[in-house]
Amino acid sequence: MGQSAEFGKFLKAMRSRLSPEDAGAGPASGARRVPGLRREEVARLAGVSTDYYVRLEQGRNIHPSRTVLDAVSRALRLDTGEHAHMLDLLENCAGSARSSVPAAQGVRPGLRQLLEAVGDVPAMVLGRRSDVLAGNRMAFLLFTDFPALPAAERNLTRWLILDPGARELFRDWKTVAAEAAGALRVDVGRHPNDAQANQLVGELAVHSEHFRQWWAGHRVATRSAGSVRLHHPAVGDLELNFENLVLPDDPDQTLRVYSAKAGSPSADALALLGSLGAAEPAPEPATRDAAPAVAENRE
Repeated sequence: MGQSAEFGKFLKAMRSRLSPEDAGAGPASGARRVPGLRREEVARLAGVSTDYYVRLEQGRNIHPSRTVLDAVSRALRLDTGEHAHMLDLLENCAGSARSSVPAAQGVRPGLRQLLEAVGDVPAMVLGRRSDVLAGNRMAFLLFTDFPALPAAERNLTRWLILDPGARELFRDWKTVAAEAAGALRVDVGRHPNDAQANQLVGELAVHSEHFRQWWAGHRVATRSAGSVRLHHPAVGDLELNFENLVLPDDPDQTLRVYSAKAGSPSADALALLGSLGAAEPAPEPATRDAAPAVAENRE
């Protein structure tokens, strides 16, 4: 599907989630066959003609000015991440539709040293599509032994959505998994012709009803920090904060570090986890170099 069509589908999805009251278009009037704002209401709020906005949703006018885009964004109440995703989709409308195989991503030796230097807390380097490019022993003890997986399966989003162990580990699994799907959508918007990403989306859609619903909703997730609640089979409950640090020399790589509040039960549990796994240091995962393998249905 072309990016112009994706741009239009994104606008439609954002329109459908808003009520007239939410968008400041006044109280709803008349029966509505579908939820959300009507096209003419978005057009009025954005200060453009209904015909012009209809062409945008249909992908027939993919050269709007920045002023118009900003007005549509305000009308649809897009947040910063959604606005950036809309611009990504538009920018890629003119790109080649041919699938591509991107160069394998590597991790600098200095960054690997940093992972080991913060060895008391879980840390990973995530690449395109949330591929797990590297991590320290604590990260693999906390989540799963990514180095032991086939290279094509070393992907955080794939593991989160398809692996039963992830559902048991994350106490708010649906929230975490939906956010991962939203982050994948951002990546696909930036790199629409990435064959591995498109194959991953297809695999997740085939094997997860939840993912199909999240993907259809065009949700976008771009959090730079947050928290997770876990129930680890070895050490029990943990509440951890995480920071996502985009690497300045490669915006497609993110350093993610998890930590617990000093002196908290979660900090004690994290220390216990480290001591339990101290005898078996985990090897570093290789850069992902193959498309995702098809998994058995786990829904």
